[in-house]
Amino acid sequence: MEINATYTSLVAVGDSFTEGMSDRKPDGSYRGWADVLAGRLAARTPGFRYANLAVRGKLIGQIVDEQIDTAAAMKADVVTLVGGLNDTLRPSCDMGRVRGLLGEAVERLAPSCGQLVLMRSPGRNGPVMERFRPRMEELFGYVDELAARHGALVVDLYGAPALGDPRMWDVDRLHLTADGHHRVAEAVWQTLGLAPEEDWRAPLPAAVPPGWASRRIADARFARQHLVPWIGRRLTGRSSGDGRAPKRPELLPYDVTPLS
Repeated sequence: MEINATYTSLVAVGDSFTEGMSDRKPDGSYRGWADVLAGRLAARTPGFRYANLAVRGKLIGQIVDEQIDTAAAMKADVVTLVGGLNDTLRPSCDMGRVRGLLGEAVERLAPSCGQLVLMRSPGRNGPVMERFRPRMEELFGYVDELAARHGALVVDLYGAPALGDPRMWDVDRLHLTADGHHRVAEAVWQTLGLAPEEDWRAPLPAAVPPGWASRRIADARFARQHLVPWIGRRLTGRSSGDGRAPKRPELLPYDVTPLS
């Protein structure tokens, strides 16, 4: 990949990870790694255009049905696709179907853009990660296969210990903090052949582990505020993204001012 390559447009496709949860801005909306990346690209390329079609809670089938054709039609220099992880976190998951749909998405996107970027997503270290690790690794293995087959780039966030650190994750234990999103933006930036500006893999400073009482309080808050509602949505077939439109549905010039 050429160092200091020039890109004039970016389209981001996916779910909550790409929408930007939980990197909350002062107005309550979400920024996230894709917005950060777009801002940095826009700062070096006049007229840079950006669209973000990602919507929280989307499964890979919904991403294919609702986002892929729109993204392909935009003919962007760079398209990022991150999807399928929500499927792997469901109690019942047909990995063959997930692989097939992800393959379909890549086959439709790769010829339509200058460079397709895929990811091996990060995961928070802990019991949930261990439970679903086999599915995640099957998904990421297929991501590597698809990238090799279609000339896509792969950003390996899964292999970065720093992004597994629980301090990089919001209280919902599902979404990265602002620091986590900034590291992802830097990882994609470097994967696109742009000169590194920081070490996104750098470990966090050592910290004293929280005591037993603090952990139990945090676990109770997590269960009450996040786990129980999440289970409720799964049981009723609802999603946090139901009825929600993408935050940047059109490929338009990107104003870097909101990032200041």
